[in-house]
Order: sequence, then C-alpha cells, then structure tokens
Amino acid sequence: MAPTSTPQTPFGRVLTAMVTPFTADGALDLDGAQRLASHLVDAGNDGLIINGTTGESPTTSDTEKSDLVRAVLEAVGDRAHVVAGVGTNDTHHSLELAKAAEQTGAHGLLVVTPYYNKPPQEGLYRHFKAIADATELPVMLYDIPGRSGVPINTETLVRLAEHPRIVANKDAKGDLGRASWAIARSGLAWYSGDDMLNLPLLSVGAVGFVSVVGHVVTPDLRALVDAFVSGDVQKATEIHQKLLPVYTGMFRTQGVMTTKAALALQGLPAGPLRAPMVELTPEEIEQLKIDLAAGGVQL
Repeated sequence: MAPTSTPQTPFGRVLTAMVTPFTADGALDLDGAQRLASHLVDAGNDGLIINGTTGESPTTSDTEKSDLVRAVLEAVGDRAHVVAGVGTNDTHHSLELAKAAEQTGAHGLLVVTPYYNKPPQEGLYRHFKAIADATELPVMLYDIPGRSGVPINTETLVRLAEHPRIVANKDAKGDLGRASWAIARSGLAWYSGDDMLNLPLLSVGAVGFVSVVGHVVTPDLRALVDAFVSGDVQKATEIHQKLLPVYTGMFRTQGVMTTKAALALQGLPAGPLRAPMVELTPEEIEQLKIDLAAGGVQL
C-alpha cells in the first residue's frame, strides 16, 4: 500500500480517475495503461481509480477489468493506491467484481450508487454493506445522483460509516450544504468528485480529490491541496482560479471524451472510445485547446 495512507486520508489526497487506453482496433491497451499510470503517479498522484466512469467501465468486460487492475498494479502498485471501481446496479455482480479485485491485489474499492433502478435508501444501505462485507478491502462510496438517479442521503451515509471498511466517500452531489452535514456527522474521509468544487469542498472538510482533470494538471492539484492544508488559502484560491478554464473545458461534454482528446494532444496513451462514447469533433478539439491553454496546460 502506498505510504500516504492515514485514517484521515486512507487513499492519499490526490487521485485521478484514469481513462482506459484502447488500441486502434478497440482492444485493451495494457502497455498504454501502464505507461499512463506511471506518468500520472510521476506527476504527483497518490492513487488511481481504475474501472470507474472515466475508465469506460460500462463497456469493459469483467476479464478486462481484472487485467487492467493487474497491469496498473504491476506498474505503480508499490508507490500509489490502486483503487478498483466495482459498482454496478446489480448487487450480486458488484460482489463478484469486488472479490475479483481483491484477488487481483487492488488496494481498495470504489462503489458507485446503483444506477437506473432507483432503489430506496434501505436498498442502498444493504447494497453497499454487502459489498463491504465481501472483502477485506477499504471502500470508498461514490455519490453521484446526476448519473445514478438517487442520492445517498446523509442518514444513510452516517449508517454506512459505522462499517469498519467503509472509510471514504467520493462526493459528486454538488451540494456544499449537504456535504457539510455529512462530513460532520459521518466522519468519512471526503473526496471531491467534482473538479470545479475541489477547493470549496476542502473548505468544509474534504481531504482530497478524485479528479478527471488530474490527467492534465496533477501538479496544480497537488499544489492546491498542499497550500490549503498548510494554511495558505490565498495560494490555494489563486490555483483554483487559474484552473477554472481547465475545469470548464474538460466538462463541456463527457469527461472521458475530452480527457482522451487531451491525452492524445500531449502524446500520451488514450486511444479511441468505445460506443456509445464518440470522439470530439474538430471544432470541439479546437475549443479544448483554447480552454487548456487558458489554464496553463502545455500541449
């Protein structure tokens, strides 16, 4: 396990939700994944989320998921947290993915709210608890109601926090008030899952980020969180404001689409997207170049 783990920061502070590189013919690019993982850790990431939303997990097979985790562990597992996304809207399938991730050697699990079927809060509680019971790995919940259709209510987060292996939450709810109450009441390690809110969430008790823009600005994110933790809020604010064009540009459309385009512009492994995701248009790529340049990203 990476040395940056503490009870307060179980997965470190700066993590990137890594894309899954594919070859030109759409196959899994394990060599590219290892090169990209090494690049991201060299840039300052404490950990990587593998097989998450940005990793196009809905379109990769269970075998591909295990192969990808294994490859990334070989590349960076001795110096960074490798956290496997295992959440689906089928509890049984999620349990199978969690056990496979543990057997492969993952350091932790990211478990998204079951999407589409809209279970009640009791259903969410039982789903997350069952996954946490299935392995010995620490669990980061992933609360993203804009995609899942259902929020994890504060009362449910407080209940889940009683589980010894549920240690963190990735917050993409976009509600600082609810985040404030949930952080205060649950004691979970809180990670921003919405790059535009990285600094605001730190201000109400978050400990770090699970970022998409970390693919291109990890050193800035590291400097931001280090400045905030050291008490230099002015410097953290300056970095936040510098990154506003990057935050905006990377989410003009789906983050995985812009991220793969940005990586390609920098000559880093990415490859094509799997349907139903599509490549950016030439016009969108030109706008992305403008946005990234405005935020100081060298292309």
